[in-house]
Amino acid sequence: AIDNAIITFSKGPAGTGKTYIAAAMAAEAIAKGEIDQIIITRPAVEAEEEFGFLPGDLDEKFAPYFAPVRKILEERLGAGTVEYMLKAGQIEIAPIAFLRGHTFKDAWVLFDEAQNSTPKQMRLFLSRIGENCKVIIDGDMAQKDIDGPCGLNNAIHVMHGHPQVRVIEFDTDDIVRSGIAKDIIMRYDSFESNEGEIGRDAINSIVSERATGR
Repeated sequence: AIDNAIITFSKGPAGTGKTYIAAAMAAEAIAKGEIDQIIITRPAVEAEEEFGFLPGDLDEKFAPYFAPVRKILEERLGAGTVEYMLKAGQIEIAPIAFLRGHTFKDAWVLFDEAQNSTPKQMRLFLSRIGENCKVIIDGDMAQKDIDGPCGLNNAIHVMHGHPQVRVIEFDTDDIVRSGIAKDIIMRYDSFESNEGEIGRDAINSIVSERATGR
């Protein structure tokens, strides 16, 4: 999908390699000189925690959010090369809030954790795409930490049918992080599904009792 499209959306549970595949292929492309730059962005949203003010400049503030992708790039390119590319601007960390006026050109752009973006943020992001650009947008709806509409799902609907867009949906069978991670996610999914069934059964029972006058 990434090879044959400009925009690739990937959705699915944790541990399916969504971020790893995108970052590893981007590292390969820049190592071969096929692109000039790797751009990484993601919503600055914590997993149901608020850390408040973070000290330092913009790069230092965003570093914790960039860490998972940086680790993959360092594995593929080497820590020294990644550090050099960051200083040279060949690898750019671009928070969504600062994307206005940007044009993505001769680059691979990775939008990680897109389940936490709003439709307005996603529209801003997608409208930055310029020439010779690959864009990979990934997310896991089970880890959505914002209220309201989701930019990832909204964009998939808006862009449905476009010839330069692909949508890949992973499921629990695709989890490769570890056997225990796969078991954990499957058990949580089953538990949450059963909770929903129990809730519906209880409501149906109440409705039935009211209908019969009990």
